Amino acid sequence: MSTMPEGPPASTQPRPAAEDVLRRVDDYQHPQGWADASQAPARARQCCEELEEGRILFFERSPFDLAGADQESLLTWREAGPRKESHVSYHPLEGPLAGTVGSRRAGRRVHGILRHYSSEVTRSVGWLLAPYAMDWTLDHASLRLKPVKGGALPQRERNDLLHLDAFSTRPTRGRRLLRCFTNIHPVEPVVWAVAGSFEALAREYAEEAGLGRIAAQGSQRTHPLVRELKMMLGMKAVDLTAYDRFMVAFEQHLKEKKDWQEKSKKIRLEFPPGSSWIGLTDAVPHAELSAAGTLEQGFTIPLRVVLRPERAPIRVLEGIAGMPLANFTT
Repeated sequence: MSTMPEGPPASTQPRPAAEDVLRRVDDYQHPQGWADASQAPARARQCCEELEEGRILFFERSPFDLAGADQESLLTWREAGPRKESHVSYHPLEGPLAGTVGSRRAGRRVHGILRHYSSEVTRSVGWLLAPYAMDWTLDHASLRLKPVKGGALPQRERNDLLHLDAFSTRPTRGRRLLRCFTNIHPVEPVVWAVAGSFEALAREYAEEAGLGRIAAQGSQRTHPLVRELKMMLGMKAVDLTAYDRFMVAFEQHLKEKKDWQEKSKKIRLEFPPGSSWIGLTDAVPHAELSAAGTLEQGFTIPLRVVLRPERAPIRVLEGIAGMPLANFTT
């Protein structure tokens, strides 16, 4: 794991250090799990606490089972298609694979590998972060196959800009968003930059991003007629809390805030081939600068099982707004 600070020339303020962000986990490995089984409950709780403090858990050797042949298949699969696809996703609870190209056989192969990865991560992280596994929900598993660059991408789709994760089509309604990543490329590292804490960011920029206005509007359910029409068309009708609407707006606001993007104190993180890392990415400002081959699996964690619910973004934002941001239950 190599790290390098990024940002403007040194000032009187100390630069953030990698140790402020990363927590290396060496006593949890595949397939045995925790090296000392008697310490498993305490270590699982400690790892959850580290995540809720805004840190990233780092594993130099991935604690999940993924065969070398599977990794090679994923890295070479898109070359056989009529066009080069960079991102595909699989939902463990629904099954469809979005973004596939090429032959039906190749699609089944990719689908099977993502299904296996999702299953392995769910099993392993269930032991690693046992308090969360009591009541979590699986989100998408996905594959990214080429470096993320700005280029012609719309700004809202650029992952190389510092941002917080929020998805308008998959609202969390205040649940924490946990994501596990694995670098499957044999040579190239995955390169991230991270900067600051959610609480500091929210206290400085939430109001100018529209928190007060969105909070006053409240949570909004889809009108029954609109819901019925969408269902007839095979579309999903998504109910958005004020929290979900603000987080999507906040993500875009931060991407458009050029001064903050350029001048914020960043730490550059390089995740080597074969490594994995886990973070609560709803509260870790991060940018994906390069990712030649990355697998990921997401989870949403209800506040009733987190250890420090007051650190959750929804609680921080409700403290700033002075009112609830999720007016209907999940």
